[in-house]
Amino acid sequence: MQPMTRVFGVALASSALVLGMSPLVSAAPEGQPEFKVGAIDWKPCAEVPTVDCGFLELPIDYAKPNGEKFQLAVSRRKANDQANKIGSMVINPGGPGGSGVDFSFGADRYFSKEIVDKFDVIGFDPRGVARSQPIKCSADLMQKAPSDYPKNAAEYDQLVAFNKELRADCRKQSGAIFDHASTAEVAQDIDAIRRALGEKKINYYGVSYGTIMGQHYAERYGKNIRAMIIDSNMDHSLGTWKFLETEARGAEDMFNEWVKWSDRTPTSPFYGKDLRKIWKDLLAKADRGELKDQNGRVITAENLGANVVGMGYGPAFKPFADYIATLVSGAPVAAKFAEGETFENPFAGVFCNDYNLRVSSYGEYKALNAMENKVAPNTRGSSIGHGAMMGCVGFPKATNPQRPLKIKNAPKILLTNARYDTATVYEWAVNAHKQSRDTTVFVTYEGWGHGVYDRSECTLKINNEYLVSLKLPRNGTTCAAVEPSSQAQIQSAKPKVPAGPF
Repeated sequence: MQPMTRVFGVALASSALVLGMSPLVSAAPEGQPEFKVGAIDWKPCAEVPTVDCGFLELPIDYAKPNGEKFQLAVSRRKANDQANKIGSMVINPGGPGGSGVDFSFGADRYFSKEIVDKFDVIGFDPRGVARSQPIKCSADLMQKAPSDYPKNAAEYDQLVAFNKELRADCRKQSGAIFDHASTAEVAQDIDAIRRALGEKKINYYGVSYGTIMGQHYAERYGKNIRAMIIDSNMDHSLGTWKFLETEARGAEDMFNEWVKWSDRTPTSPFYGKDLRKIWKDLLAKADRGELKDQNGRVITAENLGANVVGMGYGPAFKPFADYIATLVSGAPVAAKFAEGETFENPFAGVFCNDYNLRVSSYGEYKALNAMENKVAPNTRGSSIGHGAMMGCVGFPKATNPQRPLKIKNAPKILLTNARYDTATVYEWAVNAHKQSRDTTVFVTYEGWGHGVYDRSECTLKINNEYLVSLKLPRNGTTCAAVEPSSQAQIQSAKPKVPAGPF
């Protein structure tokens, strides 16, 4: 089953994007044949006319620059103070599957005024996403997905067969872009954007899955960076076991933080109660098949664990506590998709080409599942880590597999992460920093949630000072946690970023 912990919210409406074809620069990414980058014919975006939109025609396969092309959707929110503009800042909200064009529409609500005053904010939809020749799959087929928690070898084989069928369907629905949607290729697209803008150096802000894009860009095009923030980091060096183990530990840590919050918060419905026992009894009820939603569908222990993971993004401690308190009276109804529709599903073409998380047999699966349950008994592992792994079962090897991060010839990069994050777990940021300690400055937000930029006055000051003046704090700097109730108020008016599971 494909991981669908969060809804991406990708806009499907048509827009007034116009392709600019006039050749601007003739230059090639290192090791590739030359290709020409066209100018972008900017027009007001249909959705937000104060933002400019356009297309950039690029090769689907950079090894064949004269071969099939696709149109990369790009947007530009011009700096408010053009006279004192610092430069262009390319942004990505994560995913895989988040729309950077949509992100740019709300950039003035996400970034501080001094940032939108001094930077042209450049959004883009990565190849295979949203307006950039999106990877699509048949919705009716996706609805037939078997459980990614197989109970026996036959169910495991059924999942493998389904994944192979889904992959074939996605490739048929999407075309050649499906095989060329890895983040390594996205990094080349980002540099094509830089050249089309006529910029010698760019600034970059990537959150969640956008950090892999930043990491890859810094490795290959470090000399073209003025400033880069990678916020809530992926670790593109982990094998299957470590990937699953670290995700599981992050989920269990968030459960423990939720319990601590309840113990100290009078507004929690479980304040003064033994929440651990209540949860244990709930898991037991789910294991017996006795826990059901308002439509009579069984809620499994894995479903409960997935809710903990989803709650951790905010974090939504209070709403989740209220949900658990009323669970016996029914849970929300899940959305469905009509037969015959295609559903945008970039995961298969992106993640499964970025991560070679392949399980070779039911026996190996059982060992991995036992490990994640041992590491995270209260959440039954991590729904994100587990779903990502099982979503690629049966696929061929990744085209852009994991490897250590090696950044050279780049300026100092700001690397940030929350201590408690169920998506991009803290261990990933620690490890990414270890691999790039000569080029990254690591700042920890000691609180909860996914995405660090504006978690507190401390994180906001550090990020903004770096972007504007290139001033960086001491490596290892920490920012104190802000209570989730206050954080919810801060985030309520912001665009929904990060945009996906990672």
